[in-house]
Amino acid sequence: MLIRPAGTGDELGVATVHVRSWQAAYRGLLPDAYLDGLRPEDRAAGYNFGTSDPERIRPIVAVDGDTVRGFAAFGPSRDNTDGTDGELYAIYVHPGHWGGGYGRALITEARRLLAQRYQQAILWVLVGNDQARRFYLADGWADEGTRRTDEMFGVTVDETRFRRTLR
Repeated sequence: MLIRPAGTGDELGVATVHVRSWQAAYRGLLPDAYLDGLRPEDRAAGYNFGTSDPERIRPIVAVDGDTVRGFAAFGPSRDNTDGTDGELYAIYVHPGHWGGGYGRALITEARRLLAQRYQQAILWVLVGNDQARRFYLADGWADEGTRRTDEMFGVTVDETRFRRTLR
Protein backbone atom coordinates (compact mmCIF):
# COMPACT_ATOMS: atom_id res chain seq x y z
CA MET A 1 0.00 0.00 0.00
CA LEU A 2 1.17 3.49 -0.86
CA ILE A 3 -0.32 6.76 0.42
CA ARG A 4 0.23 9.68 -1.98
CA PRO A 5 -1.45 12.86 -3.20
CA ALA A 6 -4.26 12.27 -5.69
CA GLY A 7 -3.21 13.15 -9.20
CA THR A 8 -4.44 13.26 -12.76
CA GLY A 9 -5.83 9.85 -13.63
CA ASP A 10 -7.10 9.10 -10.11
CA GLU A 11 -10.51 10.72 -10.64
CA LEU A 12 -12.47 7.58 -11.56
CA GLY A 13 -10.74 5.50 -8.88
CA VAL A 14 -11.58 8.05 -6.17
CA ALA A 15 -15.14 8.38 -7.48
CA THR A 16 -15.59 4.60 -7.46
CA VAL A 17 -14.43 4.41 -3.83
CA HIS A 18 -16.66 7.36 -2.93
CA VAL A 19 -19.79 5.90 -4.53
CA ARG A 20 -19.31 2.27 -3.43
CA SER A 21 -18.52 3.27 0.16
CA TRP A 22 -21.60 5.52 0.32
CA GLN A 23 -23.75 2.71 -1.07
CA ALA A 24 -22.48 0.32 1.61
CA ALA A 25 -22.06 2.59 4.64
CA TYR A 26 -25.12 4.80 4.22
CA ARG A 27 -27.68 2.09 3.34
CA GLY A 28 -30.56 2.69 5.74
CA LEU A 29 -29.33 6.22 6.51
CA LEU A 30 -29.94 7.79 3.10
CA PRO A 31 -32.74 6.95 0.65
CA ASP A 32 -32.13 3.72 -1.27
CA ALA A 33 -33.22 5.33 -4.54
CA TYR A 34 -30.59 8.03 -4.09
CA LEU A 35 -27.82 5.53 -3.26
CA ASP A 36 -28.81 3.20 -6.11
CA GLY A 37 -28.64 6.11 -8.55
CA LEU A 38 -25.05 7.07 -7.72
CA ARG A 39 -22.59 6.47 -10.55
CA PRO A 40 -18.81 6.80 -10.28
CA GLU A 41 -18.65 8.31 -13.78
CA ASP A 42 -20.92 11.17 -12.72
CA ARG A 43 -18.91 11.88 -9.57
CA ALA A 44 -15.56 11.66 -11.40
CA ALA A 45 -16.65 14.36 -13.83
CA GLY A 46 -16.57 16.86 -10.94
CA TYR A 47 -13.01 16.03 -9.87
CA ASN A 48 -9.86 17.73 -11.17
CA PHE A 49 -6.75 16.45 -9.41
CA GLY A 50 -4.35 17.93 -11.96
CA THR A 51 -4.80 21.54 -10.83
CA SER A 52 -1.98 23.48 -9.23
CA ASP A 53 -4.40 25.86 -7.46
CA PRO A 54 -3.44 25.70 -3.76
CA GLU A 55 -6.99 26.64 -2.71
CA ARG A 56 -8.50 23.49 -4.22
CA ILE A 57 -8.96 20.40 -2.10
CA ARG A 58 -6.36 17.83 -3.14
CA PRO A 59 -7.04 14.49 -1.49
CA ILE A 60 -4.57 11.79 -0.65
CA VAL A 61 -5.14 8.26 -1.91
CA ALA A 62 -4.25 4.79 -0.70
CA VAL A 63 -3.24 2.70 -3.70
CA ASP A 64 -2.15 -0.81 -4.51
CA GLY A 65 -0.27 -0.48 -7.77
CA ASP A 66 -2.53 1.72 -9.89
CA THR A 67 -5.74 0.85 -8.03
CA VAL A 68 -7.22 3.40 -5.61
CA ARG A 69 -8.44 1.61 -2.49
CA GLY A 70 -9.34 4.70 -0.43
CA PHE A 71 -8.95 8.46 -0.11
CA ALA A 72 -9.04 11.29 2.41
CA ALA A 73 -9.63 15.00 1.85
CA PHE A 74 -8.83 17.73 4.38
CA GLY A 75 -7.97 21.39 4.78
CA PRO A 76 -9.05 24.45 6.74
CA SER A 77 -12.16 24.13 8.86
CA ARG A 78 -15.32 25.34 7.19
CA ASP A 79 -16.74 26.06 10.68
CA ASN A 80 -13.90 28.21 12.01
CA THR A 81 -13.07 31.00 9.59
CA ASP A 82 -10.14 32.37 11.61
CA GLY A 83 -7.91 29.58 10.29
CA THR A 84 -7.07 27.99 13.63
CA ASP A 85 -8.68 24.58 13.03
CA GLY A 86 -8.30 22.05 10.27
CA GLU A 87 -10.99 19.72 9.03
CA LEU A 88 -11.11 16.17 7.75
CA TYR A 89 -13.70 16.60 5.00
CA ALA A 90 -13.89 12.99 3.89
CA ILE A 91 -12.27 9.61 4.33
CA TYR A 92 -13.54 6.59 2.46
CA VAL A 93 -12.26 3.10 1.70
CA HIS A 94 -13.77 0.76 -0.89
CA PRO A 95 -16.03 -1.62 1.07
CA GLY A 96 -14.21 -4.62 -0.42
CA HIS A 97 -11.15 -3.46 1.52
CA TRP A 98 -12.67 -2.44 4.86
CA GLY A 99 -10.58 -3.78 7.71
CA GLY A 100 -7.44 -3.92 5.54
CA GLY A 101 -5.62 -1.01 7.19
CA TYR A 102 -6.32 1.53 4.44
CA GLY A 103 -8.50 3.74 6.62
CA ARG A 104 -5.98 3.71 9.46
CA ALA A 105 -3.14 4.62 7.08
CA LEU A 106 -5.17 7.41 5.46
CA ILE A 107 -6.30 9.01 8.72
CA THR A 108 -2.78 8.83 10.15
CA GLU A 109 -1.35 10.64 7.13
CA ALA A 110 -4.22 13.15 7.03
CA ARG A 111 -3.61 14.00 10.71
CA ARG A 112 0.12 14.34 10.09
CA LEU A 113 -0.46 16.76 7.22
CA LEU A 114 -3.13 18.73 9.11
CA ALA A 115 -0.78 19.03 12.12
CA GLN A 116 1.70 20.93 9.94
CA ARG A 117 -0.76 23.87 9.93
CA TYR A 118 -3.28 23.32 12.73
CA GLN A 119 -3.33 22.36 16.40
CA GLN A 120 -6.82 20.86 16.26
CA ALA A 121 -9.16 19.44 13.65
CA ILE A 122 -12.83 18.68 13.32
CA LEU A 123 -14.88 16.30 11.23
CA TRP A 124 -18.58 15.68 10.74
CA VAL A 125 -20.16 12.21 11.00
CA LEU A 126 -23.56 11.22 9.69
CA VAL A 127 -25.87 10.52 12.64
CA GLY A 128 -26.46 6.76 12.76
CA ASN A 129 -23.14 5.85 11.13
CA ASP A 130 -21.97 3.76 14.08
CA GLN A 131 -19.09 2.17 12.17
CA ALA A 132 -17.58 5.60 11.45
CA ARG A 133 -18.14 6.71 15.05
CA ARG A 134 -16.19 3.69 16.34
CA PHE A 135 -13.39 4.31 13.83
CA TYR A 136 -12.98 7.97 14.87
CA LEU A 137 -13.27 7.28 18.60
CA ALA A 138 -10.55 4.60 18.28
CA ASP A 139 -8.35 7.23 16.57
CA GLY A 140 -8.69 9.68 19.48
CA TRP A 141 -11.46 11.92 18.16
CA ALA A 142 -14.20 13.02 20.59
CA ASP A 143 -17.85 13.65 19.80
CA GLU A 144 -18.51 17.26 20.86
CA GLY A 145 -22.27 16.82 20.79
CA THR A 146 -22.66 19.66 18.27
CA ARG A 147 -25.27 18.74 15.65
CA ARG A 148 -26.21 20.22 12.30
CA THR A 149 -28.42 19.53 9.34
CA ASP A 150 -26.50 19.77 6.09
CA GLU A 151 -26.90 18.99 2.42
CA MET A 152 -24.50 16.56 0.76
CA PHE A 153 -24.81 16.16 -3.00
CA GLY A 154 -28.49 17.13 -2.86
CA VAL A 155 -29.44 14.97 0.14
CA THR A 156 -30.29 16.47 3.55
CA VAL A 157 -28.45 14.75 6.42
CA ASP A 158 -28.03 15.11 10.17
CA GLU A 159 -24.43 15.16 11.40
CA THR A 160 -22.51 15.40 14.65
CA ARG A 161 -19.11 17.07 15.04
CA PHE A 162 -15.97 15.36 16.33
CA ARG A 163 -12.77 17.13 17.39
CA ARG A 164 -9.18 16.00 17.93
CA THR A 165 -6.00 17.64 19.09
CA LEU A 166 -3.30 17.17 16.46
CA ARG A 167 -0.19 18.34 18.30
